[in-house]
Amino acid sequence: MSTNQLILRNLKKNFKNYLLYVFALVFTVALYFSFVTLQFDPSMDAAEGTVKGAGAIKAASVLLIAIVSVFLLYANTIFIKRRSKEIGLFQLIGMTKGKIFRILTMENFILYFSSTLLGVLAGFSFSKLILLILFKVTGVDSAAELRFSPEALNQTLLVFGCIFVLIMAMNYLFIKKQTILSLFRVLSSSEEMVKKISVWEILIGIAGLVLISSGYYISSRMFDGDLSSVNILFLTMIYILGSVIIGTYLFYKGSVRFIFHLIRKKKGGYLSINEVLSLSSIMFRMKSNAFLLTVITTVSALAIGLLSLSYISYYSAEKSAERNVPNDFSIYHSEDAATFKKALEDEEISYTVKEIEVYQANVNMEEVLNSDTEGLNVDPGSLQTAVIGESSVDGLELSEGEAILSGYSSALSSLITFKDSGRIELIGKTERIPLDYLELRDDFILSSPYTFSGFPVVVVDESVMERLSNDLDQEIQRSSFLYTGIEIPDEQDLEHANTIFTELDLANTGPNESQLLTSNSMKNNMGFVMFIVGFLGLTFLITSGCILYFKQVDESEEERPNYTILRKLGFTQWDLLRGIQAKQLFNFGIPLIVGLLHSYFAVQSGWFFFGTEVWTPMIIVMIIYTGLYSIFGLLSVIYYKRVIKDAL
Repeated sequence: MSTNQLILRNLKKNFKNYLLYVFALVFTVALYFSFVTLQFDPSMDAAEGTVKGAGAIKAASVLLIAIVSVFLLYANTIFIKRRSKEIGLFQLIGMTKGKIFRILTMENFILYFSSTLLGVLAGFSFSKLILLILFKVTGVDSAAELRFSPEALNQTLLVFGCIFVLIMAMNYLFIKKQTILSLFRVLSSSEEMVKKISVWEILIGIAGLVLISSGYYISSRMFDGDLSSVNILFLTMIYILGSVIIGTYLFYKGSVRFIFHLIRKKKGGYLSINEVLSLSSIMFRMKSNAFLLTVITTVSALAIGLLSLSYISYYSAEKSAERNVPNDFSIYHSEDAATFKKALEDEEISYTVKEIEVYQANVNMEEVLNSDTEGLNVDPGSLQTAVIGESSVDGLELSEGEAILSGYSSALSSLITFKDSGRIELIGKTERIPLDYLELRDDFILSSPYTFSGFPVVVVDESVMERLSNDLDQEIQRSSFLYTGIEIPDEQDLEHANTIFTELDLANTGPNESQLLTSNSMKNNMGFVMFIVGFLGLTFLITSGCILYFKQVDESEEERPNYTILRKLGFTQWDLLRGIQAKQLFNFGIPLIVGLLHSYFAVQSGWFFFGTEVWTPMIIVMIIYTGLYSIFGLLSVIYYKRVIKDAL
């Protein structure tokens, strides 16, 4: 048989095993080519000023290269080990190591670069769709065209050519250092099969659970009390990160075996065939895969967490804009307000105006705060915030000695909590005005330039406003004492009004704000982040799912003789398949559940800094990730089914 015939025969023989690898390679090449195409697409230049993402896309493409490189090198390691006996047989029949390496190189070259070219074609076909998705989530009004980029092609071939060289170098070193005898032992020694659990492993297992639990607990209290101190917040975050990652590694190294050992001990060592095929197999194999599973779990949690946070911001954009800009337009200077109102009148756009007199004052809130503010670098006895009169709030009536607080954000609530009632003091230049604090409201009355300190606005009786106006501390006053909020009653005129706002360049003449433009800006920024994180997360999901699938394929080949024996003993395909289904549920479910738990506690610890809604965005992201991840578990069950069927 000639060398060419041998290469073709090997490709045909191993094609089924390489099928998912080819799919993952085509997918990653397509995604990378599409990303690089975005960098050179003219429509991105047309969107300049709305999406300034060329640098972010370039950084994402570098991360994509790292993910793909690790995946391809790891997958190649699995495949070269699976072919170790074949390589050993080639040497037995007289082939030199150099010739074997050349044969493997040609096989890989044909498979690798044919997949790469298919990936480029797929990436070109879907590049317009990806650009449309980017423009959709960022709100960019620009035409997307299907355009082939020679620059993107050259960069893609260069990157994946370099990865191919690394793969061939790995294969060369593997073949060179192996003897014929060792090649026949590679598979049998690839997994650690420890039958008895030791005391040390039990301690490791308990330590893993303790570290993860402590990380979860501290993350849930990260902004409570002393932990919210800026001085120790950084150290707290490092501890949480370190304890969770190390705990995850120890969890796979010992906790899983420890938990399953307790289950076996409870059953007195009498296990059903399903439990033998699932629990026992997981106990013996998860320890040897601890590092790999830790990496997969950690990066999965990172991807889910970042995507959840970006989607929280995107999902909450409108509500966040309403909080920061209570009216359709917030005008800071009276001159700008007059200019804008005249422009609206010229265009015959009806509007309503709400004007609020605003003073800045230091307020003593020591008696109404529940939290210790020592670590926040603020003085509760002299908190600077805005003060307005009761006439600015519809339906509110206060006596001279009463006050309420309004505009309590979720971010502030995570750091500082208020009592239901108490005494506060307005501190003027020469006098203090004591007030009875009645309640705390969530309603935001003023735009962010007037509430720059982040603390709620103090609403007082008009007589108190008059007293304060005669005793103002001028050093802390804003340049404007008047808040002008403009509402457009007719929704059909709102877009036109925003066009006028933009044409007058009011956003740059002062801290003037538009609720719609603020919402669109938030969606634009977080939509772009969500786009980048989403595609990187999808890439990692595909590659990590493939790695776990390849591991299961590898294990199924090792366990094939066991299935033959069990079939001869009278167990049916369905008996064995039920055990395999349980096994895959553990193999894919444990890393997924741990990753979801990590991301859940990470998101819960600080979601309020990103938006106003947490559950819906987070659950949507987790469901999508779980659904896609489950596909690989299903594929592994299908492969095992074929192995069991062929066992006899």
